[in-house]
Amino acid sequence: MNFEVFFVLLALAGMVIALIKDLMRPGMILFSVVVLFLCVGILTPREMLEGFSNKGMITVAMLFLVSEGIRQSGTLSQIFTKFLPKGETTVRRSQARLLPILTGMSAFLNNTPMVVIFAPIIKRWAEGVKLPPTKFLIPLTYAVSLGGICTLIGTSTNLVVNGMIMEAGYKGLSMFEIGKIGVPIAIVGILFLILFSNKLLPESSANHSEEMSEAEEKEGWHKIEAVLGPRFPGINKTLGEFNFTRHYGAIVKEVKRGGQRLTGNLDDIRLHEKDTLILWGDDSFIPTWGESSVFLILANGKEETKPISTKKRWFALGLFLFMIAGATIGELPATKEAFPDIQLDMFFFVCITTIIMAWARIFPARKYTKYISWDILITIACAFAISKAIENSGVAAMAARYIISLSETFGPYILLAMTFLITAFFSQLITNNAAAALGFPVALSVATQLGVNPMPFFMVICVAASTSFCTPICYQTNMIVQGIGGYSFMDFVKIGTPLTIIVFLMAIFLAPIIWPF
Repeated sequence: MNFEVFFVLLALAGMVIALIKDLMRPGMILFSVVVLFLCVGILTPREMLEGFSNKGMITVAMLFLVSEGIRQSGTLSQIFTKFLPKGETTVRRSQARLLPILTGMSAFLNNTPMVVIFAPIIKRWAEGVKLPPTKFLIPLTYAVSLGGICTLIGTSTNLVVNGMIMEAGYKGLSMFEIGKIGVPIAIVGILFLILFSNKLLPESSANHSEEMSEAEEKEGWHKIEAVLGPRFPGINKTLGEFNFTRHYGAIVKEVKRGGQRLTGNLDDIRLHEKDTLILWGDDSFIPTWGESSVFLILANGKEETKPISTKKRWFALGLFLFMIAGATIGELPATKEAFPDIQLDMFFFVCITTIIMAWARIFPARKYTKYISWDILITIACAFAISKAIENSGVAAMAARYIISLSETFGPYILLAMTFLITAFFSQLITNNAAAALGFPVALSVATQLGVNPMPFFMVICVAASTSFCTPICYQTNMIVQGIGGYSFMDFVKIGTPLTIIVFLMAIFLAPIIWPF
């Protein structure tokens, strides 16, 4: 083992530990590792910076703005609300109606905004029809994750892997290429949730009406749930150090974290990103802070009253459909022949859609920077560099030789299974994009040394990196619904583990059939 291999392995181990312990934002952790690789010569400055100009990374940035435009237009909530069952219904019947719709929407929109939009709506609806919200919130985040593996833009991880595929010299994925494996997996996954989630998920946690009754007696004061975002200024401070009432004019009565309710000694509680705060506030709180990036979700159990123009809704929806249709048609051979000098791909159409939305004021153009998750973009850019360092140092080739030596008698199928398990394991611990960055160079090296088609391995990495089902900490939408649903850690384990096994078996079976070795 030479110095470069040892150094890369040591740095990657440190990166994984730092990500698990949440010592810094993921983007800064990955950027620190990339700088280390630059300092010892494993990466050149050009290789370090290539990810920041990658089309996939820029596409993700534009999709944040498109998703924000759709959100602010009210299109999603208007459409979804029409599908909510009215009157008497059951958990299974309601899930059968709602989960396919959520999966279909998330195939084209960023997962986090969808959960942020729909979680309060679903919780309010479930309480209104006397069903436990806990039967719907975990299925919500799983449904949008399953939808993400159905299209190229369903999740940023697909775009990251696609960028790596093209950098490796292979043809990039078309809009619905991954859907060949993603759609069957999503269908079976949704069926599993409909059939078994009612038994595996808990009943609603006890409500604390006695605590809230005092607030309700005060005129204009009511209960508000607030999920803290990464830009909340009190992160890593105690409530005693950070005077929430002075900053926001509301009183913190409870903190929800990891499925636990923290009500005693509130001044000593240190606040973390994705914590859910139960507040007492007046009617001005949500209108004042609803557009602020310091809170991911603000909900008071009431319908939104902000008037939204019908023209704006339809125009936003039309632009969105134009983007999807344009990117799909642009991949057709006839289109490529007709426009040989223009690459009519998703990058082309998402840029056009973003600019039109900005000038049409579908989202506030002056505030566009606040709608982009810069940490995710930095994580994606650094993921490309880390993947390159794994390849340059020889770690990928060494790992590939070792994996092949363990499974010489089983052929490429066992290697495909190991690729899935390794990527899925890391996706439970660290960010999806970082997991893909670790798995991709090894998978490429395995396929190259075996002399087989690498496409099944690439597709398995896309699927495995999106199987963030087993723990609440492995994906931000899981942490969001854990807070507002009051789930425990084991609630995710009980339902997420069998779902992951189902996805694993289907991916290993289907990938070689669709893309033969």
